[in-house]
Amino acid sequence: MAKLEVTDFTEFKKLQGEKLPAGDWLRVSQEMINDFAKATLDFQWIHTDIEKAEKYSPFKKTVAHGFMSLSLVSKLLGDLIQVKSAIMGVNYGLNKVRFPSPVLVNSQLRILGNIRDIESYGENGLKITWNIVIESDLQKKPVCVAEFISLMFE
Repeated sequence: MAKLEVTDFTEFKKLQGEKLPAGDWLRVSQEMINDFAKATLDFQWIHTDIEKAEKYSPFKKTVAHGFMSLSLVSKLLGDLIQVKSAIMGVNYGLNKVRFPSPVLVNSQLRILGNIRDIESYGENGLKITWNIVIESDLQKKPVCVAEFISLMFE
């Protein structure tokens, strides 16, 4: 999928309520899972111990941390959409998050969703509320569903 590019905030605001195109697939490797475990100090065996996961896990392989899938939202959105006039974007928060299915190692994830709301923020910013769904090529249910809020400035 080619990146959705818009010129400025005026054009971006027209996307409110519109379904966004599906994002590109991103493969979740064991190396990514291990790096996330190191960054968060969460070394639960179901994430990092391949042999134990094959033997004891109901999934028979390691799975990514739920928060890892959530942390990929910024990257997946950034790969999907660009507002050319924006000079900066930051995460503002979350209203709702659920992890309906596990992210199995070597699965591919992509983002779906829409822009639920866009509000002015300060003199040169927008507060955007995104309805986000992250799906996996190996699961029927989404792996992450979230109401994500970001700020963008031009």
